[in-house]
Amino acid sequence: MKKLIVQVASSDHKIYAEEICKLIEMSAQQRGTGIAKRTPEYIRQKMEEGKSIIALTGNMLVGFCYIESWSNKKYVANSGLIVKHEFRSTGVATKIKRMAFTHSMELYPNAKLFGLTTSLPVMKINSELGYIPVIYSELTQDEEFWNGCKSCVNYEILTSKNKVNCICTAMLYDPAVKEKKHWNFVKKSKLYERFVEMKKKKLSNKKPVL
Repeated sequence: MKKLIVQVASSDHKIYAEEICKLIEMSAQQRGTGIAKRTPEYIRQKMEEGKSIIALTGNMLVGFCYIESWSNKKYVANSGLIVKHEFRSTGVATKIKRMAFTHSMELYPNAKLFGLTTSLPVMKINSELGYIPVIYSELTQDEEFWNGCKSCVNYEILTSKNKVNCICTAMLYDPAVKEKKHWNFVKKSKLYERFVEMKKKKLSNKKPVL
């Protein structure tokens, strides 16, 4: 296998946009939860703006992640993290996420970085970077961000809870907090995994509020 290259994507990588969109949709289906669907045009725009990370081995796409800002650039999310199935559990996701984190801090040094995820591997990576679990009210309240959840199968749950709770776990990194709280993910992951399963069952069994 050729050497893995993880880098900030550019307009040179626009040829991968359609494949990336298919992988994002496939990943969402496999998880049974939502990664917001994006169009090839949107992905190409992120590449042109220098707001995405791509992993390649030779000319083969391995993984991808893009950067979005909200609330007048006060909040930043590293979204759409995908890795091809055959490259999972090889550390690629960690490399992409770390570069996305570093690049986000360079682009938006005063912003809070946040994410919503159901993926335990992503939670582990986030915790290593200094993210901690938070309640939804600590995230951006930008309506455009929450509109991105409409493509998720759990969107009715989110709206029935008035956007204060859902299946996803919210995580936040605040660069202004000098004494970072450390969330011991490895120690708590088994307990947390059981909590997530209980949360899914509890929320799924509740009828949406009409």
